[in-house]
Amino acid sequence: MRKVSAPTAAAESGRPRRFISGVVEGFYGRPWTMEQRAELFKREQKWGLNAYLYAPKDDYKHRMYWRDLYTPEEAEQLVALISSAKANEVNFIYAISPGLDMTFSNPTEVAALKRKLDQVRELGCVSFSLLFDDIETEMCPADKQVFGSFAHAQVKVTNEVFTHLGQPETFLFCPTDYCAAFCSPSVSQSSYLHTVGDNLLPGIDVLWTGPKVVSHHITVESIMEVSSVLNRPPVIWDNIHANDYDPQRIYMGPYKDRPTNLIPKLGGVLTNPNCEYYPNFVAVHTLATWCRSNVGGAGGAKDVEMSDQEAGSDPCYCPQRALTLALTDWLEVFLTPDKPGGRPPPNPDLLKKEFSDEEPMQTDGGERVYVPSPGEKPLFTAEPLTLGDLQLLSELFYLPYEYGSTARTMLTELDWLKGHRDAVVGAVTPVTAEWRLREERFDSMCVAVETMFNRLCNAPNRSILYDLYNYICDIKSGVTMARAYVRQLGGRRIPSPRVICVDPEPWSFRGGLSGELQRMLPCHGNRDLFRHPPMTTVYSIRPYSPEDQAEILKVKEEEPQEEGGARAPESTLPALISDGLPGHLAPSSDCGLVLEDERGVCGYALGLTDATAAAQNIQRVLLRDFPSLATMKLHPRVTDLAPAKRMIGSLLSSMKNSGCRGVFCELRQSDRKMVDFYSHLGSFRPLKMVGLPQGVIVMGTSL
Repeated sequence: MRKVSAPTAAAESGRPRRFISGVVEGFYGRPWTMEQRAELFKREQKWGLNAYLYAPKDDYKHRMYWRDLYTPEEAEQLVALISSAKANEVNFIYAISPGLDMTFSNPTEVAALKRKLDQVRELGCVSFSLLFDDIETEMCPADKQVFGSFAHAQVKVTNEVFTHLGQPETFLFCPTDYCAAFCSPSVSQSSYLHTVGDNLLPGIDVLWTGPKVVSHHITVESIMEVSSVLNRPPVIWDNIHANDYDPQRIYMGPYKDRPTNLIPKLGGVLTNPNCEYYPNFVAVHTLATWCRSNVGGAGGAKDVEMSDQEAGSDPCYCPQRALTLALTDWLEVFLTPDKPGGRPPPNPDLLKKEFSDEEPMQTDGGERVYVPSPGEKPLFTAEPLTLGDLQLLSELFYLPYEYGSTARTMLTELDWLKGHRDAVVGAVTPVTAEWRLREERFDSMCVAVETMFNRLCNAPNRSILYDLYNYICDIKSGVTMARAYVRQLGGRRIPSPRVICVDPEPWSFRGGLSGELQRMLPCHGNRDLFRHPPMTTVYSIRPYSPEDQAEILKVKEEEPQEEGGARAPESTLPALISDGLPGHLAPSSDCGLVLEDERGVCGYALGLTDATAAAQNIQRVLLRDFPSLATMKLHPRVTDLAPAKRMIGSLLSSMKNSGCRGVFCELRQSDRKMVDFYSHLGSFRPLKMVGLPQGVIVMGTSL
């Protein structure tokens, strides 16, 4: 077959170029309901979108049992769905995915595919799609005998079906290599894509997700490259708002990172959004704004006038402005009860009204309206949801590769507060003014999240809330714990939640088994906003022996004693009981551990089950409940504190087995690393002891 250029392909098809814009229901998970799809069609018509691709992966007869015909009841539902789309001027495109188990060379299989699509055509459908995504690429032996490649097999069947259906105006083909990341060795050199481009009939459009399955950016250059290989402009199947790959994520940020000058170079864009229907308001609304911005080329229809600062590099479309428009419209839906008898939104004026002491009026039914007496609890009145709440919601659940501005600020502030927490240990060092200011800023953002959660939970439209609830409950819980953690760093006494403890409840750590597995993988966290270099050093922990004393003393000598790493003169350092460990004091039996790396001893943890005699030597008075001493030192080259936590945990366990009931440690205030370590270990707390020299901190834990 001769190679057909993209412009020639459009001309030979005999069809004027049309831009496909709309939604693909193509995710894995529970399909949308018939009512939700009907509502979607109305919104698409209202917003100027024109297509809906029916491709739910979990519709058995779409993918797994694609050969089976629809029952009369199922057919009736499809008729209603197709009719609803047509009534709203939305092109209903029926997709089928036979690639899981189809033998392409078997005429019976091809006949079954035609029979299935004939049934759907008889139900009123005029547009179709064949999908060969997410399947094995190895052909069966029978197909290998007939076709030179997997691409040839797919193209042969697709062209035959397309011709059988009378070459419908809209016919979409999804290749197995549907993004640049799947193409080997590259898009321009992909034999698979070249076979598709050279042999697929001109009237068939090709679906493409961009550089990746979930593409961060889609550029004009990348589209021009794949168009030249496919000999036609692709139709983008956009997964920017898809969340079926992670049940903890949902996306309500604007359609973005796709310049509007792409529009004249594409066959269309279909968004494959969140599995949950109702949170997709923003995804579909902002896509519609994007599509309208440049349909006729540069300077096409615009929803709003934008300043140069708003428009940025794209003069036709501003994502933030599009987001504001979407959220403004969505707020009206939130405030509309979705069920008969639903509670209407509260009147803001009534929120300010105080209850009168007068006798309440009676309703027509004779029921008295309860009014609390003075001194009693006031009636609960839900605050109405605001546009600001929805903006915050969007910023917390923004896009796959980007957090919203508030989320970024919260992470930045929390990271800074943690990084400067060595200045706020108990009451020993006062909190700096800057730390307190940033703590208050972080706290106010946490309060805003909790307020948003409460308002969302009282919104009249319950259907939207139910789709969102798991996500907003999770983020509210995380924010609450982060707020409590920061308040604890700042020395504020709060009874709950206990975010740092040795025996946490399940709500204080996230993810279950999946979270545990991910944290053990080397790639975990490599896309976090705040990255830390991976730890590749291998450490070992072994029991202490007297022969280790010389190496341990070297570790003590290497330890920086002042902020900035400078050592203070030995005579100026306040004396600690543990200074004699090891040396003239020997650790108690089974109460000594040594940390080693490839360079030798790099840390130790030693304990005295009874430190009374050692304390008397330097005139210390021990607390009755903390008679045992523990000390730990690390070489400055040890930056991974995980082995240190295991070492101190093992030491405390051994001391408990030896009968210890309470352990204390003495720290020099200038030893920021150890002060920080014990403060956030979870089990140690500051203790007040009589006669401590200036600059010494005592912390203890009960066993």
